[in-house]
Amino acid sequence: MKNISLIHSKVLPAVDYAYASHVPTGMELYFMAGACPLDQEGRVPEGISVEEQAKLCVENLRAALQECDAALKDVAYTRVLVASGDQADLVAAWQAIREEFGSHDVPSTLSGVTVLGYSGQLVEIEAVAAVAKE
Repeated sequence: MKNISLIHSKVLPAVDYAYASHVPTGMELYFMAGACPLDQEGRVPEGISVEEQAKLCVENLRAALQECDAALKDVAYTRVLVASGDQADLVAAWQAIREEFGSHDVPSTLSGVTVLGYSGQLVEIEAVAAVAKE
């Protein structure tokens, strides 16, 4: 019998959720928890820009994907959340993330929200990855 597997990171900060869930149908699908701009102590570094937070989110997403034997090229969808009512902040976050993804122009949703979960957090990236079965 196949079950959903929860993947907990050994390299990212300890948090109260799994970094991904795996549903074993067709391709191997990984539903990534929102990648946050957390340092190794589990905090958002103080005073960093929207762009710097976006890049830290991608760095943490890469680490979580690696725990699933996946990479940015395996991401099938993202949702980018930016805690701002200023469209320029959304565009800045998006541009920083797109730069990190390179030529892999994954379908995405970009949304402004009022607040995110961690103190000082401005950016979060949700992702779904798909990896071929071996």
